[in-house]
Amino acid sequence: MQNVLIFDIETSPNLAYVWAKYEQNVLAFEKERELICFAYKWLGQKSVKAHSINEMTEKELVTQLHDLFDKADIVIAHNGDNFDIKMANAFFIKQGLNPPSPYKSIDTLKIARSKFKFNSNKLNDLGDYLELGQKVETGGFKLWLDCLKGDQKAWAKMIKYNKQDVTLLEAVYNKLSPWGKTPPINRGMNCPNCNSDNLQKRGWNINLVSMSQRFQCMSCGKWCSSNRKIKHQHKEYLKQNV
Repeated sequence: MQNVLIFDIETSPNLAYVWAKYEQNVLAFEKERELICFAYKWLGQKSVKAHSINEMTEKELVTQLHDLFDKADIVIAHNGDNFDIKMANAFFIKQGLNPPSPYKSIDTLKIARSKFKFNSNKLNDLGDYLELGQKVETGGFKLWLDCLKGDQKAWAKMIKYNKQDVTLLEAVYNKLSPWGKTPPINRGMNCPNCNSDNLQKRGWNINLVSMSQRFQCMSCGKWCSSNRKIKHQHKEYLKQNV
């Protein structure tokens, strides 16, 4: 069974000096943003976990996230390809860590944009529209400032917010995933989306030199195919089957 990581990160803001409040040039750059916390769960498991710089150093926090990436076969995030994964990579290289072992990414934002015409593709709006739940209200940027000041009540709320993002992300992923792309079946003939073994044969994927069995999952509706390709002579196949 594949290790599928669902995760969400939160970062601190960049710190800089400006003369005024609106559309200002940065006079001096004081501090780069940092990873302040992340929440995660493994697909198929119940518990959502979170870690923050409130309990460890930034290097330790980044290393823990790196270890999770290293174990994952697939990582899932909302806007992950453009933000979460790239930000994580930036934190990894800053801390002198090597690239984690190769993994595939699934970005629920990309599925939402490519397959549907929702009024909004934000995670909270998708959760609301699909009746899956919503994000925790933070009260705005002050929560981040209070966390950076060491306010323990603020940290408790931040962790709750971060965890709920992962819970909502999993629910949105499960709803959208039958419409998106997933890898071919490669482990024990289970659905690559929900891991169900309730698969029904539904014809073949055919090209000029080979074909592979096509399936539909009767649990989640996902279409998938076997990674076992059968070579054939296309002309002879057409004579017998078309």
